[in-house]
Amino acid sequence: MDDITTPKFMALSIGFLLLVTAIIFDADGFIFIIDHANLLFHEAGHPIFGMFGQTMSLYGGTLGQLAIPLICGYAFLKQGATASVAVTMLWFFENFFNIARYMADARAHLLPLVGGGEHDWTNIFNRWGVLPHDVTIANFVRFLGWAGLISTMIFVTYKWRRQDG
Repeated sequence: MDDITTPKFMALSIGFLLLVTAIIFDADGFIFIIDHANLLFHEAGHPIFGMFGQTMSLYGGTLGQLAIPLICGYAFLKQGATASVAVTMLWFFENFFNIARYMADARAHLLPLVGGGEHDWTNIFNRWGVLPHDVTIANFVRFLGWAGLISTMIFVTYKWRRQDG
């Protein structure tokens, strides 16, 4: 893999700070550009994974929005593009906040749904028998999002320091 040069490190750091600022200060927890793209991949995931059955269709939305950054990350990894892999990992873990927001709404049903359809996480949590714990599970997923974002930046910093050190 290529090294994280100082300009790449600075760009990643600024991008990370902007992302964290948006996550913390965005009133409704929906980052316009990123989460509209994630929503597109979520909705596309339903019919794509739905080819493997109704259960996979239900899970396919969340799987779709997580799979795309992982696929992009893998492509960059094969090219040895470390900074690009880091960007896709930040994107991957940013998804956790949007997923957590959707999970926390499983009982409340306050979020507008595309096409007014059924609530994925209500159905999933009902299947798992954990619907009363929707907010607790969502908080854990948010924690995983923060852990992933911070871990990605620790990795980036390590790669940068190792190269410049």
